Amino acid sequence: MGNKEQMEAYWRANLRYVGILLGIWFLVSFVFGILLAEPLNTIRIGGFKLGFWFAHQGSIYVFVILIFVYVWLMNRLDRKYGVRED
Repeated sequence: MGNKEQMEAYWRANLRYVGILLGIWFLVSFVFGILLAEPLNTIRIGGFKLGFWFAHQGSIYVFVILIFVYVWLMNRLDRKYGVRED
Protein backbone atom coordinates (compact mmCIF):
# COMPACT_ATOMS: atom_id res chain seq x y z
CA MET A 1 0.00 0.00 0.00
CA GLY A 2 1.38 3.38 -0.97
CA ASN A 3 1.87 6.26 1.40
CA LYS A 4 -1.10 8.18 0.01
CA GLU A 5 -3.36 5.14 0.32
CA GLN A 6 -2.16 4.57 3.88
CA MET A 7 -2.86 8.16 4.87
CA GLU A 8 -6.33 7.99 3.29
CA ALA A 9 -7.06 4.78 5.21
CA TYR A 10 -5.76 6.43 8.38
CA TRP A 11 -7.99 9.44 7.82
CA ARG A 12 -11.05 7.28 7.05
CA ALA A 13 -10.51 5.33 10.27
CA ASN A 14 -10.11 8.59 12.19
CA LEU A 15 -13.37 9.97 10.75
CA ARG A 16 -15.15 6.69 11.51
CA TYR A 17 -14.03 6.90 15.15
CA VAL A 18 -15.11 10.53 15.41
CA GLY A 19 -18.50 9.75 13.85
CA ILE A 20 -19.17 6.84 16.16
CA LEU A 21 -18.10 8.74 19.28
CA LEU A 22 -20.13 11.82 18.33
CA GLY A 23 -23.11 9.55 17.70
CA ILE A 24 -22.78 8.11 21.19
CA TRP A 25 -22.49 11.59 22.66
CA PHE A 26 -25.56 12.77 20.71
CA LEU A 27 -27.50 9.74 21.90
CA VAL A 28 -26.64 10.32 25.54
CA SER A 29 -26.88 14.12 25.67
CA PHE A 30 -29.75 14.88 23.28
CA VAL A 31 -31.83 11.73 23.01
CA PHE A 32 -31.52 10.51 26.61
CA GLY A 33 -31.21 13.95 28.20
CA ILE A 34 -33.95 15.76 26.24
CA LEU A 35 -36.12 13.60 23.99
CA LEU A 36 -36.47 10.63 26.34
CA ALA A 37 -36.14 12.55 29.60
CA GLU A 38 -39.77 12.11 30.64
CA PRO A 39 -39.94 8.33 30.12
CA LEU A 40 -36.52 7.91 31.73
CA ASN A 41 -37.63 9.96 34.73
CA THR A 42 -39.86 7.06 35.76
CA ILE A 43 -36.64 5.18 36.58
CA ARG A 44 -34.77 6.21 39.70
CA ILE A 45 -31.15 5.36 40.39
CA GLY A 46 -29.66 6.43 43.69
CA GLY A 47 -32.71 8.62 44.36
CA PHE A 48 -32.30 10.61 41.12
CA LYS A 49 -34.57 10.49 38.09
CA LEU A 50 -32.64 8.92 35.24
CA GLY A 51 -33.67 11.52 32.63
CA PHE A 52 -32.62 14.32 34.97
CA TRP A 53 -29.31 12.57 35.63
CA PHE A 54 -28.57 12.17 31.91
CA ALA A 55 -29.38 15.83 31.24
CA HIS A 56 -27.26 17.21 34.05
CA GLN A 57 -24.43 14.84 34.81
CA GLY A 58 -24.58 11.74 32.67
CA SER A 59 -23.83 13.50 29.42
CA ILE A 60 -20.78 15.17 30.99
CA TYR A 61 -19.47 11.88 32.37
CA VAL A 62 -20.00 10.18 29.04
CA PHE A 63 -18.25 13.04 27.22
CA VAL A 64 -15.18 12.72 29.45
CA ILE A 65 -15.13 8.95 28.97
CA LEU A 66 -15.41 9.44 25.19
CA ILE A 67 -12.35 11.71 25.26
CA PHE A 68 -10.30 8.95 26.89
CA VAL A 69 -11.67 6.37 24.45
CA TYR A 70 -10.76 8.64 21.51
CA VAL A 71 -7.21 9.07 22.82
CA TRP A 72 -6.84 5.32 23.25
CA LEU A 73 -8.24 4.63 19.77
CA MET A 74 -6.04 7.25 18.11
CA ASN A 75 -2.89 6.00 19.85
CA ARG A 76 -3.70 2.52 18.60
CA LEU A 77 -4.39 3.86 15.10
CA ASP A 78 -1.14 5.88 15.12
CA ARG A 79 0.85 2.75 16.01
CA LYS A 80 -0.90 0.78 13.28
CA TYR A 81 -0.01 3.33 10.59
CA GLY A 82 3.37 4.32 12.02
CA VAL A 83 2.55 8.00 12.58
CA ARG A 84 3.29 8.22 16.29
CA GLU A 85 4.54 11.58 17.44
CA ASP A 86 7.06 10.34 20.03
